[in-house]
Amino acid sequence: MTVHDLYCTLDKLYPRSLSCSWDNDGLMVCADLSCEVKRVLLALDATNDAIAYAVREGCQVLLTHHPMLFRPLKNITPDSLNGERTLSALKADLAVISLHTRLDAGGDGVNDALVDALGLTSSGTFGDDESPALGRLSCLEKEMTPSEFSAFVKEKLGAPVVHYTGNRMVKNVAVVGGGGKDFIYPALTAGADTLLTGEVSYNSVLDAADDGINVIEAGHYFTEAPVLRHLADLCRDLAGAECLYFNSNLTGTV
Repeated sequence: MTVHDLYCTLDKLYPRSLSCSWDNDGLMVCADLSCEVKRVLLALDATNDAIAYAVREGCQVLLTHHPMLFRPLKNITPDSLNGERTLSALKADLAVISLHTRLDAGGDGVNDALVDALGLTSSGTFGDDESPALGRLSCLEKEMTPSEFSAFVKEKLGAPVVHYTGNRMVKNVAVVGGGGKDFIYPALTAGADTLLTGEVSYNSVLDAADDGINVIEAGHYFTEAPVLRHLADLCRDLAGAECLYFNSNLTGTV
């Protein structure tokens, strides 16, 4: 399967119609669409280190969640924003494909993978006006305190830190990987007592707690990384490609 064929197949599974209007996802860079795909690197982010690793390991495709090119490029030089990444990928004939909000909303995407990683079952979807089915809803078998549920999430995701705000018992959980600030009130409207997400601003979680919904923050990276396993399975099934992983998480705790 060529790079062109792989992207077209992924685009059918996760069409641009699922992407938010502000997003820029899809085929980021490619010097040779006819290149045969034999090795694919999966990463959440197309960082310089991820690109260098992909080149070093002989990969033809770097498949990421976050877009490598999010804002318009004003110029492409080694010193410009995203310039080094773009030049490095093109020089090495490395195609970069990024599936962002379409992968959040799509079936077996970021949020379904997060639900699966927690060992839960999705019972429905929710979202905002632009992405009405982006999030997932799940009902726990038994109630937990916010502290107990946070400890459960921490263990399941391998997150170093999980923050919680609110004091309602946890039973009906809304799930949105990554930055979930805009989905607090859609989750509340959908009947959730708790929103599990990656990160939310300080004031937003306090307002949410006052309005009756807990917010659990398990980290942007850790709530989205589970989808990489599914993407790897797709690449193996579609292209018969060997798949490698790269941890692009540069955050830490002290």
